[in-house]
Amino acid sequence: MSELKEKLERIKKILNQWAYEYYVLDTPTASDYEYDELYRQLVEIETEHPELKTDDSPTHRVGGKILDKFEKFSHNVPLMSLDDVFSKEEVFAFCDRVEEALGYAPEYVVEQKIDGLSVGVTYENGVMTVGATRGDGVVGENVTSNLKTVRSLPLNIDDEKITRIVVRGEVFMPHKAFEKLNEACEKAGQNTFANPRNAAAGSLRQLDSKITASRSLDIFVFNLQELEGEAVETHSGSLELMRRLGFKISPDYKVCKTKEEIWDAICAIGDARARLDYDIDGAVIKVDSLAAREQLGATTHAPRWACAYKFPAERKNTRLIDIAVQVGRTGVLTPLAVMEPVFIAGSTVSKATLHNTDYIEEKDIMIGDVITLIKAGDVIPAVIGVVGEARNDGYLRKKFEMPNRCPVCGGPVVREEGEAAYRCTGIECPAKLARSLEHFVSKDAMNIDGFGTQLVAALLDAGLIKTIPDIYTLGGKREELAAMERMGEKSISNLLAAIENSKKNDFYRLIFGLGIRNIGVKASKQLAAEFGSVRAIANATFEALSSLDDFGDITAESVVSFFRDSQTVHTLSMLEELGVNMTETEQKKASSGALFGKTFVLTGTLPTMTRDEAKRLIESNGGKTSDSVSKKTDYVVAGEAAGSKLAKAQQLGVPVLDEAALLEMAGD
Repeated sequence: MSELKEKLERIKKILNQWAYEYYVLDTPTASDYEYDELYRQLVEIETEHPELKTDDSPTHRVGGKILDKFEKFSHNVPLMSLDDVFSKEEVFAFCDRVEEALGYAPEYVVEQKIDGLSVGVTYENGVMTVGATRGDGVVGENVTSNLKTVRSLPLNIDDEKITRIVVRGEVFMPHKAFEKLNEACEKAGQNTFANPRNAAAGSLRQLDSKITASRSLDIFVFNLQELEGEAVETHSGSLELMRRLGFKISPDYKVCKTKEEIWDAICAIGDARARLDYDIDGAVIKVDSLAAREQLGATTHAPRWACAYKFPAERKNTRLIDIAVQVGRTGVLTPLAVMEPVFIAGSTVSKATLHNTDYIEEKDIMIGDVITLIKAGDVIPAVIGVVGEARNDGYLRKKFEMPNRCPVCGGPVVREEGEAAYRCTGIECPAKLARSLEHFVSKDAMNIDGFGTQLVAALLDAGLIKTIPDIYTLGGKREELAAMERMGEKSISNLLAAIENSKKNDFYRLIFGLGIRNIGVKASKQLAAEFGSVRAIANATFEALSSLDDFGDITAESVVSFFRDSQTVHTLSMLEELGVNMTETEQKKASSGALFGKTFVLTGTLPTMTRDEAKRLIESNGGKTSDSVSKKTDYVVAGEAAGSKLAKAQQLGVPVLDEAALLEMAGD
């Protein structure tokens, strides 16, 4: 066993060295084949003798640990933030304050400010023991198993003198890894990440470390938090110590003696920024002497011996060729700038969001204009304005108008009063089909158990569903369902049974599931009770709808326009043909009772009843409840801490009851 253990240690040492050469030095000495063969031997030994597997084994790099949640971790030395400066003058002012406090001009170190997620990593007796996020600087989250998957971060350090070391680093996602991840998200129908920083943060905080391992995260170590067993006197010296121990340290840092040297170093970082395969958002200026740092101290949130210079966003001008329109998952139409390609902040850009028509009008943007572009957060292209003096260049300009029909499905496009967004209302629009399906099967709608977001995505990918009514055709597609991942016979039977049972749902669930604008569960129940069938609602006049309690003109118009649309007519016809309940099977409206015909508004906290209990009391005695006070309101029931509704009732002269008076009126 001792020979096997020695062999295991030799293999680990070689693999760790090869990984260091590949991921840190970028000068591999072993081929992928050689690494894989030796790694396979390591896996075989650890599989047969799990008692020999240690915390510093390279097999931890692939992940595999799944947590229920992250444990809190308290940093012994706080991971503080830095004060920001934004100009040469502010950089020099920082240096003046430092020199005045010290009584002399110290040396400084200037480094890239990596745009990622800050972590602290602890090594005890050479082995990584804890890796934690910065959190609030004092308490973070223990993400050790995830940090072990970052291949440029050593699992052990080879220096017997050092008994304890805590380093601080910035976990980031390289641009190539970010693009690959977003491509995979798009293919899977998942939301993409806005920028590499968000992607890195989300990846490091996965409860399944295998997911983290697949995201190709990297790290630069930039500060020595604690050290036992050896001494260093300068920050630059600590960086070189950490480099010697196998860490990937802040790249191309520079020691500076004067303010002008500091500014030159900042400018050099800015010039190199576009060529980097990772994001930086500035430069960090630090006093090099650790003794001087001790003398300078810190405020409650930031050290006085360092600051961060933030780069201004790069700007470029280009021609706006056209404005296209995208339809999102919720049906919102978004104008998209189509531009002559321009290279900015490290990549070539030809498209950028214009948000909405209000934004276009505010910026006075016209097709054909020369526009100014930045990369917000150095990742997302953003149009910030028009180059006005270019408008006399003879190029044809054209004002943009939002289409009144959806460019994807041809359905009606509406813009609610007070909203910036235009929306497609077509229930069969392919662009928003996933979201429409998710809503239709949800708990408050058709309540089809087992039919969640992941299944919706899988069915769409498999082409088994193209419209809402297709849900009720899945019973004839058992073989196709069985071919899908994680769909066993029992799961299929349960799903199909839930779908079949949903056909007999209360009618209001169908109304809510259709996703009519401004119609929630309560309004759906009211429509079902008042009209009794789909046909009756579809034939209801604007006047009849707007006269309902809590139905204003906008809500009434939403219902009228929805049921007039040809897509709605087709969808409802298919659902009826497939056996979905289209009528109110029971008489829900109370036709008698002590409170019959009266409308109540509840406000404040009642002494003995909850709001729901009071509502049930009113409705069981023939009354109605409303959310807002109007001239149609008969009574307001007010409890403790009643607010604006009570004031509105007093203004309109609506009678106000307390709980006791309500109970007496109900005869309870």
